[in-house]
Amino acid sequence: MISNIRGGHRQMKEFKTFLIGSNLAANTVSAYLVAIKGYFDMYDEISKHNLLEWKVYLIENFKAKTVNLKIQAMNKYLEFIKKTNLRIKAVKVQQRTFLENVISDADYVFLKKKLKQEENKEWYFIVRFLCATGARISELIKIKVEHVSVGYIDLYTKGGKIRRIYIPLALRKETLIWIKETLQIETGYIFLNRFGDRITTRGISQQLKNFAIKFGIDPKVVYPHSFRHRFAKNFLDKYNDIALLADLMGHESIETTRIYLRKTASEQQEIVDKIVTW
Repeated sequence: MISNIRGGHRQMKEFKTFLIGSNLAANTVSAYLVAIKGYFDMYDEISKHNLLEWKVYLIENFKAKTVNLKIQAMNKYLEFIKKTNLRIKAVKVQQRTFLENVISDADYVFLKKKLKQEENKEWYFIVRFLCATGARISELIKIKVEHVSVGYIDLYTKGGKIRRIYIPLALRKETLIWIKETLQIETGYIFLNRFGDRITTRGISQQLKNFAIKFGIDPKVVYPHSFRHRFAKNFLDKYNDIALLADLMGHESIETTRIYLRKTASEQQEIVDKIVTW
């Protein structure tokens, strides 16, 4: 269910008035406004999918206390726009010791192979970029021809910091051929919908589910952030430098990155099934 309500200046002023009327402390009001502005810097609309993806972003980049503050802000905003059915649950302070619903390397290789065989080049490259760059879906849709040409995209994060997402050489070469022969553009966004507009995060998520069903892959593991997890797992398997991975992932704390040193839930299950025979 999608709400077309956007975070315009007028609405933010009304939300501020709403917060003040709720007898919240001035510091809390300011923190809530910053949190909601941060959401709308990443997304154009309020939807269940965007909210869940935003929550994952928060967990990856902030400590649990800060995550919950921002979730409280969003839930207050949802109350303000009368969409309380989309409220988000707070996170527990302790971290999970495993990753759930991460696409396996075998399924990733199979998916991109099938997309390439079917000449579905745009979706082949969407999957490739997600898994080969570690980009978040909100970052992926910002990639332009110019970024592919130079091999990276610089994005400003909170506090004015720059996050650089590298586009590996092999992917860069293959993409430039696709751009030249198929897209036939010299500048601008490379991932477009059938109307020639920049593709939306929701459009990508839904179509990935469709491909999962079509190709017989568990839909639970085929979603944009799953490929980011796979990038991290594959990177550590080939080059065990967690500090470098933290930089590549845009994590503020290396502790966030440590979860990739652990086995996924399915890997844990496989090991237990194999070893525990008593």
